[in-house]
Amino acid sequence: MEIEKRAKSSEEMGGQKQHRRGGIRTLPFILANEVCDRFASAGFHGNLISYLTQELNMPLVAASNTLTNFGGTSSFTPLIGAIIADSFAGRFWTITVASLIYELGLISITVSAILPHFRPPPCPTQVNCQEATSSQLWILYISLLLTSVGSGGIRPCVVPFSADQFDMTKSGVASRKWNLFNWYFFSMGFASLSALTIVVYIQDNMGWGWGLGIPTIAMLISIVAFVLGSPLYKTVKPEGSPLVRLAQVIAAAAKKRNETLPEDPKLLYHNWELDAPISLEGMLLHSDQYKWLDKAAIVTEEEARDSFATPDLWKLATVHRVEELKSIIRMLPIWASGILLITSSSHLHSFVIQQARTMDRHLSPSFQISPASMSIFSVLTMMSGVVLYERVFVPFARRFTGNPSGITSLQRMGIGFVINIIATVVAALIEMKRKSVAAKFHLLDDPKAIIPISVFWLVPQYFLHGVAEIFMSVGHLEFLFEQSPESMRSSATALYCITTAIGNYLGTLLVSLVHKYTGNERNWLPDRNLNRGGLDYYYFLVSVIQVVNLVYYLICARFYTYKPVEETRERNKEEDLEQANEHVSSNNLKDGGNEEKRGVTKDE
Repeated sequence: MEIEKRAKSSEEMGGQKQHRRGGIRTLPFILANEVCDRFASAGFHGNLISYLTQELNMPLVAASNTLTNFGGTSSFTPLIGAIIADSFAGRFWTITVASLIYELGLISITVSAILPHFRPPPCPTQVNCQEATSSQLWILYISLLLTSVGSGGIRPCVVPFSADQFDMTKSGVASRKWNLFNWYFFSMGFASLSALTIVVYIQDNMGWGWGLGIPTIAMLISIVAFVLGSPLYKTVKPEGSPLVRLAQVIAAAAKKRNETLPEDPKLLYHNWELDAPISLEGMLLHSDQYKWLDKAAIVTEEEARDSFATPDLWKLATVHRVEELKSIIRMLPIWASGILLITSSSHLHSFVIQQARTMDRHLSPSFQISPASMSIFSVLTMMSGVVLYERVFVPFARRFTGNPSGITSLQRMGIGFVINIIATVVAALIEMKRKSVAAKFHLLDDPKAIIPISVFWLVPQYFLHGVAEIFMSVGHLEFLFEQSPESMRSSATALYCITTAIGNYLGTLLVSLVHKYTGNERNWLPDRNLNRGGLDYYYFLVSVIQVVNLVYYLICARFYTYKPVEETRERNKEEDLEQANEHVSSNNLKDGGNEEKRGVTKDE
């Protein structure tokens, strides 16, 4: 008896200690890690198209496809990282180990940039250049692979790990005066802005050794900062693979496909004790969609007779677990709408850098902005826009909608889709203007010439892309996080990354097809001379794809049903017993005490 008391006391103390962890004091450590990490990744990726075309002498289309393929791989690996984190490793250790792997990748490419043996000879004219050998490219690919694996553990876990430190129930979110997702993107924007100004300038003016070495050092600092905050973090214990739970529901529903559903959904199987570890913020309530999955929660007479036994989850699933699968199925059409958006915009960054390289980039007679640094206008727009969105737009919209967030995440995404279409059309018009000036000054056949048109003509499209990011990207991530089952939030964040992966691969296919079938003499996407290309036609094609995608999204959003959650999980014991007895009666159980033991508990 004394041992039991001590064990209980120890457990309570442990729970109190865990309860005292988390909160806003953890954010400096988590965000310091993320800021340094994003600084490293933005400094590494932001100007990588220049490294491939200028240092490794790769043709434009090949270099752009390399980056999108690499981006696609980097966005698929988060699914693996999410499964590892949700299944057994936990988010803290997944982030830590993945950061170390990412650091190894940065070290590898930095060494290859310093040692001349790993690069082809310089080619200032960009005509008949000797391209990198297979062995030199393998060094590049190994480095990119390591960073892809590393980002696969970091990206799906950082946002859920940050959210773990706070009360993310609906009432908890409404009580805060700030939005975690908005400020997450603001911090990332600050890091990207710093990288696109400082690191890119160093890469263009001091060399790639320093230009890649600084992101490598920043990544090391991020690892140290994250580990130092470990005593303060609130950690959520992984409760097994969410994919296994989904498979169990499907298997149970398939085995009971011939069973008849009860008219009252309350008679389906509930087990509050079993589901407690995966429903800390509230139990999912029964919904009327996809009723064939409800058959997984039918209690047969044989299962009712074994009411003392632990249920075989491959044959019997709780309503909460069935609703987890329903939530994922409901999300998929909305999630898929982001794929074509990424497909259409996956190569824009690479192409705009090449456009900027041909334009007048002088800010003063002695200083000119780097082509890759033009992205700062998009980042600045996003950073300032996030603040205005939260401080001005949300309070204004809340007066009319009553929604604590101002508008729903689906409405936010829809606005982002529309603005992104406008941005792409503007990009096409600006490219037409750039080529007309090149033709006026007889520079169409000189790919190295600086066309007398200011690079700041590109600012409007960057501005619009930044505004679209505020609505689309933040809204997409917020939607996936809110509508996914809470035990699958790392996996839901991985879904966001997989959108990027599939979109990048389809973007590579789109660019390859356009490059192949638009002819050799007047190719829309030429390898060396954009002045003789049809990049404006490509932008118009992308705009049409986005319009089709917008129509698809509006249809999906119109029929979407938000997941039902029982946020207050304190249940009256008498009501539980009454429901249990009703369930027992419907299934010819021996007595109500068995059902209480099997399926009903009172949460603390």
